[in-house]
Amino acid sequence: MTPAQLFTYDLPLFAGLTETDLEGFDLGLSELSLQPWQTIFDQDDASNDLYFLLSGALLAVLWTSEGREIVFSRFRIGAYFGELAAFDGVPRSLAVVAKTEARVLVMKRKSFLKLFNEVPLIRERVALELVSRIRILTLRNLEMTTLTVEQRVGAYLLRLAAEHGGVTTGAVIENAPTHAEIAGSIGANREMVSRSISKFAKRGAIKSSRQRIEICDPETLTEELGDVMSREYDLAKT
Repeated sequence: MTPAQLFTYDLPLFAGLTETDLEGFDLGLSELSLQPWQTIFDQDDASNDLYFLLSGALLAVLWTSEGREIVFSRFRIGAYFGELAAFDGVPRSLAVVAKTEARVLVMKRKSFLKLFNEVPLIRERVALELVSRIRILTLRNLEMTTLTVEQRVGAYLLRLAAEHGGVTTGAVIENAPTHAEIAGSIGANREMVSRSISKFAKRGAIKSSRQRIEICDPETLTEELGDVMSREYDLAKT
């Protein structure tokens, strides 16, 4: 695949680069189509390629030895993933599965490392993304130890709204996660999440239907969250 062909995908990691910037690089790219619930790679998998989501929905999950599913992230269109194994060559820590039909672009580890080492803009973007993830994980850890399930559901919905365009009255989250998926993301069970969603709906904070959530009153979602989540809400609004 040539740089010109790569740029047609409009991937954020390569935004602003030119064909000259990538001249002479073996991009090592191929496209892969996935069916719903097809696994891209499993936890402890020895693969080390980098992936870009082109269409569809993916989940990064971990299955415990007891069979519990913990959902770590949903990916935005254009996002890349798998870079940790590409960097250190250690087996995958999480599995990534397709929630719907999806398409991904696959980049060989050797190509990614060469781009990272020799293209300053790519190196800067990857480094900043890793820093951002560390900050998010720090906040999630604090959230898990200080907030109730209802508060964590509210915080999750705020973040999801921010990812879908902004935390504003009338914001709509399409292709919304199931209650089981939310539960796996915030360390709760499905029943507790369902009760929390119902409470928010009764209080007029949201309207919820199948795979669709409308934010009716963002402030209600942040009530009693304290300084930690007030900070998070401010970040979500930017």
